[in-house]
Amino acid sequence: MSEWLVLALAMVAVCAVVLIVQVLQQRRIGDDDDPSQTPDVIEYMTMMIGVVYAIVLGLAIAGVWEARSAAQQDVRDEAQALHEIHERVRVYPQSARDRIRADVDRYVSHVVTTEWRVMRTKGELTPEGDRLFAKMRHDVTDFEPRDDFQAQAYQPLLDEVTAADQARGARADSTGATMPGVVWFGLITGAVITIGMIFALQIRRTPRELLLAGLFSSLIAFLLFLIWDFDAPYSRGLAATAEPFLMLFPGAR
Repeated sequence: MSEWLVLALAMVAVCAVVLIVQVLQQRRIGDDDDPSQTPDVIEYMTMMIGVVYAIVLGLAIAGVWEARSAAQQDVRDEAQALHEIHERVRVYPQSARDRIRADVDRYVSHVVTTEWRVMRTKGELTPEGDRLFAKMRHDVTDFEPRDDFQAQAYQPLLDEVTAADQARGARADSTGATMPGVVWFGLITGAVITIGMIFALQIRRTPRELLLAGLFSSLIAFLLFLIWDFDAPYSRGLAATAEPFLMLFPGAR
């Protein structure tokens, strides 16, 4: 089932539950009840709870979006470092140049075709990716420069290998969810309390109030879904992509 279909169903379900509870509550109240007599302290508490929960939601969204952006940047850094290795070995002898470029191409092809799928489904990198990267590193580091020109290119190549390794490690650290379970407990509990305060305000008098209550609850469901979708940078709908690899290595497709 599509994640967006799940979102639509969840928003409709939350809105329906709130409206049904409101209608049932209205039927149980006598005609002599005055909904305008809601204590001022309840209105104040409702406002404060809404403000605090809005701040928490905003911080959560900012946190998961920053994690997603950092994950995408790690992909760009890794792809750029590999591209630099691929291009800078042009000063090496043909045999060494072809061997290192073939290592880079095999590694990139594995990442975009196999490892990316494993990241999305299992939340981890592949041993084959580690092996291919290690082979590329060994071929770069084991080369012995034969003249000053090759020696000048050797150290920058080692730096690019280190940069690619660091980016790969960062990508491995970002494959899983970034939000702790206790944060999710707080977000869901806060949503229940915030929506529950609607009933304390006795919003049951007009269809317009019922509509606003339903839309408010649907908005909270949407924001929680947005946080959940960004929470795993490589695994869900609005995930980081392998596009930087494909832009710099078109043959990897």
